[in-house]
Amino acid sequence: MKPLSNDIVLRPRFQLDLPEPKEAALEAFETHRKNPFTVKRMDDHVFIKFNAEQLHFWSPQLHLEINETDEKNSKLYGLFGPNPTLWTFFMFLHFGVATIFIVLGVWAYSSASLDRPYGLQVGLMVAMVVLWFALYAFGRAGRHKGKPQMRELYGFMMETLDK
Repeated sequence: MKPLSNDIVLRPRFQLDLPEPKEAALEAFETHRKNPFTVKRMDDHVFIKFNAEQLHFWSPQLHLEINETDEKNSKLYGLFGPNPTLWTFFMFLHFGVATIFIVLGVWAYSSASLDRPYGLQVGLMVAMVVLWFALYAFGRAGRHKGKPQMRELYGFMMETLDK
């Protein structure tokens, strides 16, 4: 099995070859309970996250998909990610900033074409770029805060599979 690297990237992914059938691995996640984790299974997918007491704004979750390679082996695909609500909110903010930036660019171009002042629009475009960098820094800070919990999730997964 390939260990998780020390470099945690945005929504890191990994793959593991399991020397057991798919159903045995999925069953291990259904039966192995340990605080502070909650495990949900839907078909070949397993979602592992923290319970309400350990949950904070930046808490990650681990999504696993286990596929059968042959009768005795299977392959696990893992994906760390933020809470889906938080992820959707951040994507909405980035889309909003990009849309405003484009609208301001069109407005600035129209004003310049009509020989009107366009300093306000360019200033607001610069503010949108600054806001983009602020969102990026905020996301990086949150990812840094979630790293210890990512390691806990990975450790729980490995413990469950080694049972």
